[in-house]
Amino acid sequence: MELLDKVVVGAGVVGLAAGRALARTGRDVVVLEAENQIGMHCSSRNSEVIHAGIYYPEESLKARLCVAGKEMLYAYCKEHKVAHQRIGKLIVATDAGDIERLDAVLLQARKNGVTDLQILTANDVRRIEPNIECCAALLSPSTGIIDSHELLTALQGDLENAGGFVVLNNRVTNVSAVNDRLRFVVGDQKYECRTLINAASLWATDLATSLRERAMPAIESRPHGGLPQVHFAKGHYFSLPGKSPFKHLIYPVPSGGGLGIHATNDLGGSARFGPDVTWIEDIDYAFNESRKQDFVSAITKYYPDLDESKLRPAYTGIRPKLHGPGAPPADFVIQTEADHGVRGLVNLFGIESPGLTSSLAIADFVAETL
Repeated sequence: MELLDKVVVGAGVVGLAAGRALARTGRDVVVLEAENQIGMHCSSRNSEVIHAGIYYPEESLKARLCVAGKEMLYAYCKEHKVAHQRIGKLIVATDAGDIERLDAVLLQARKNGVTDLQILTANDVRRIEPNIECCAALLSPSTGIIDSHELLTALQGDLENAGGFVVLNNRVTNVSAVNDRLRFVVGDQKYECRTLINAASLWATDLATSLRERAMPAIESRPHGGLPQVHFAKGHYFSLPGKSPFKHLIYPVPSGGGLGIHATNDLGGSARFGPDVTWIEDIDYAFNESRKQDFVSAITKYYPDLDESKLRPAYTGIRPKLHGPGAPPADFVIQTEADHGVRGLVNLFGIESPGLTSSLAIADFVAETL
């Protein structure tokens, strides 16, 4: 049975970043990916936004890792020539009832160490975004956009230049703990490793479940070692052909635990809207065009001149949320030996937004725990 040193399961942006961080310390690292390409799920089916760290609860992992990861990511993009723009974002209040929530957003951002937000009046907004209708807004100048595919490729290149490997079409199953090593199966082959980082994203809980079944006493006896329940939130995106009517990203004031249907620009200068939230049981990327009228209703609150006939279905994405419908948003869960008692195992659960922004900070966090 072949013995490996460090194994990362999942070649999304977080898995590649973790593999890179470990390889740069001189470790032998293999990243195993079930698909035939890197980053085919959460890493490439999102809004491609570099988030500022505004909304998350103070001292949560999302807040800390997003704020730190944002600056790390901007520096990485500059150094590796990954396409990006520090385009800025407007959080817009479309009626008087939103003003109080806007104040709460500003307060939360300051608690998280995001101190560059600017309060704008309706006239201020009209001068910089004449197509936007609102009562007031917050400007986040450090929010940006990124080419996620270029980021994935750069991280893979860094990993391989440091001596690591990415192996595609290799699905990891049947993880177990044996004599301070992690044993797993790929196809009909068995392997052992000293360290296993579970960055399997949508399938992270499934992968950990097989280990729990084999190491129940060790895991269940720990207060933070149990497996969180994952809920799949599907999001649709509609595109608007031609040049975007906006210079900034446009977000409504958050309500009901979500950020709402927002407008983002891609690096080509076109606009897209999304995501919405549809709770699903199984992985399914089919596009439901009947969602269009819900999008139109949401978008016209801040962009009343929308020509809905021009909206086109773009793509869908699925987020692995650790909270279900109606529940408050949950934090990232990063489990180490201190949590579950299994030596060498790191579980990454619920790595949704701002996972891309936080990826380099998450990677350093994991490397430091090991």
